[in-house]
Amino acid sequence: MRSIEHIYINGRFVIPAGTEWLDIIRPADGSVISTARLANETDALQAIAAAKAAFPTFAGYSVAQRLALLESMFHALQQCEEELHEAVREEYGAPSSRSQWMATYPADVIKQVMTELQTYPFQQQAGRARVQMLPLGVAGLITPWNSNAGFICHKLATAIAAGCTTVIKPSEFSILQTEVVTRALDRAGLPPGVFNIVTGRGSTVGHAISTSPDVAKISFTGSTATGKAILRSAADSFKRVTLELGGKSPTLILPDADAARAAELAVQAGFINSGQACIAGTRILVPEQRKAEFERALTAAVQRQISGDPADVSTTIGPMINQQQWERVQHYIEMGTQQGARLLAGGGGRPEPLTRGWYVKPTLFTDVRNDMRIAQDEIFGPVLSLLTYRDEKEAIAIANDTQYGLSALVIGEDEARARQVGEQILAGRVMINTLAHEPRAPFGGFRSSGIGREMGQWGITAFLEPRALTFAR
Repeated sequence: MRSIEHIYINGRFVIPAGTEWLDIIRPADGSVISTARLANETDALQAIAAAKAAFPTFAGYSVAQRLALLESMFHALQQCEEELHEAVREEYGAPSSRSQWMATYPADVIKQVMTELQTYPFQQQAGRARVQMLPLGVAGLITPWNSNAGFICHKLATAIAAGCTTVIKPSEFSILQTEVVTRALDRAGLPPGVFNIVTGRGSTVGHAISTSPDVAKISFTGSTATGKAILRSAADSFKRVTLELGGKSPTLILPDADAARAAELAVQAGFINSGQACIAGTRILVPEQRKAEFERALTAAVQRQISGDPADVSTTIGPMINQQQWERVQHYIEMGTQQGARLLAGGGGRPEPLTRGWYVKPTLFTDVRNDMRIAQDEIFGPVLSLLTYRDEKEAIAIANDTQYGLSALVIGEDEARARQVGEQILAGRVMINTLAHEPRAPFGGFRSSGIGREMGQWGITAFLEPRALTFAR
């Protein structure tokens, strides 16, 4: 069993000042597969200082120079895809089809940022004023465990495109992935201080980043509760923030939908990333007059899911990230039954014949009211709630009756009608009969799902501040 005891500051791998060691656990069986030394506040402050020192020079890099750095990053991440795939499977437990995507996405997203950078309007005319888009400064990038490598590379690539230097705090539950990515980025040859990676607790490293007056921007993806804490901490120094937070996304199936096709798409939306996804469509709304038909179709689709070994190509749902998350999901399944929802598939405990690992039975509830906790809280596991509506007006009202507003899916045979319904749903992204991701479109949420947008040119803008130069004539 190997130990990981380095972080990355100012272009070098260094041993952290922090002395806490953390076991890295394979969620597929609960075994300890490695240990890692965590950074602390001292390390975070050193990383911030390095990024601050590097910023004045890096802010002056031309677009061509930034593109060259991104090109080098792209090739470095491409070369480690196999190693990253193994790390994702081992420490996160994503099924092989998902973990393969998670290994290729980091390089893909760098290329997507390069495409946007090539046409980004850093100089714009506004009447007599010349508007210059200037990099904000040091950016703190805080990433989650459910797609850690992809989030590191996307946030970092976007910050570099804007001309910002960075301090990255990855999730401490994704240390193997972080190590692979860090070594790849080191090989890419970025200037010292442009990126610093400090893996530690949110209460120490995250707090230092969000409170430091030398950090001008925070980009955070994670829970709504943590997002609120970051927003409060950022207020004292007027940090710019982008927060991509939780979701409780509706999948609204219209009365004209084909039951079998709609159920298949709805279950894919709900169980994406084993249900550990902020965009997961875990509230499925169906017309009351077709309730029994959709119950049968959705139950069949859920029962076709296979929860098991992430390395097995037949597996569609992997384990939860750790015991704490497994217990959280079990609690919500029990709560759903207690509050009067009826199980159509799944339930408490591990799927048979599994006796180890943090596996959850793919679960579907019906007779769910939208005021139940399972319909309002983000569970972050493979648990779906089926709700009914009497007419279109009520369907839209139920879809919007949530504190969140990140994503939504509308399914119907009449695409024009589905679009009209979709345009009445308050969410940052509304999908119509598809789950295909559009990387050039803005991504982010309404209400408690966050502040600001990532992706496309909106993502680069989030790391910039406009300055207007106004002339007499």
